[in-house]
Amino acid sequence: MAQTEADTCRKYVLPKLYASSWNDDQISEQKTYTDGRIVIAGKRPRRRKQKRVDYLLRYKRDFPIAVAEAKAIYKNAGDGLQQAKDYATDLGLSFAYGTNGEEIIEHDFLTGKETIVDGFPTPEDLWKRLQAAQGISEEISDRLLTPYYHLSGKSPRYYQEIAINRTVQAILQGKKRALLTPATGTSKTVVAFQICWKLWILRWSWLFGQKIGRS
Repeated sequence: MAQTEADTCRKYVLPKLYASSWNDDQISEQKTYTDGRIVIAGKRPRRRKQKRVDYLLRYKRDFPIAVAEAKAIYKNAGDGLQQAKDYATDLGLSFAYGTNGEEIIEHDFLTGKETIVDGFPTPEDLWKRLQAAQGISEEISDRLLTPYYHLSGKSPRYYQEIAINRTVQAILQGKKRALLTPATGTSKTVVAFQICWKLWILRWSWLFGQKIGRS
C-alpha cells in the first residue's frame, strides 16, 4: 500500500524529532497560521486556502525557530523544501527542512546554505547558531525568551510574534529606535502590550543602567 505524507509524519518524522530532543511542547503539528486570504469572485467573497505547516518547531513556547515539511517516502526530500522555505519566510524563521522521512534537507537562512543532514538538529543546536549569527549574548538570551502574557487566553498571531520578538531583541541589544508599521486591523494594541509586558517583566530601566527610578 502506498505511503502517504501522514504516514511519513507518523512513522518517520516525529520519531526523528524526538530523537533530536524535541518534545511535544516544542512541536506544533499541522499548524495553521493564516485563515486564508479573502478574495472577491464576481460579487461574492471567497476565502482561499489556509496556510498550514507540517511542523512548527519552537525553541521556547513563545519563540518559534524552524519549520519542517514532509512528503511521502517515495518522493524526494527536496520536494517540500521550497514550501518549507516559503513558510519560514512568512513566519520570520531562520531554518527550514524538507524531508521524505529518510532524507532531510536543511535550508539555513543565516548562511544561505542548503545541506543534507543526518538528522534534525537539536533545539539547543539551532539556538546556538541563531545566537552566534545575530549576536545574542547569554544575558540577552534569558531575557529575550521571557514568556508573553497569556492570561487573557489569546496568544499573538504569527506576524505579531515576529514584531514582538524582533522589537524586544533590538531593545535588549541596545538599539535606541525601532519602527513598527503594522497595517490597519493587525491588532497593534496587542503587539504594544506584549512588548511593554516583556520589558516591564525584564525591568527595562535596570537594563539601561537604571536611568529610570534611580532617584
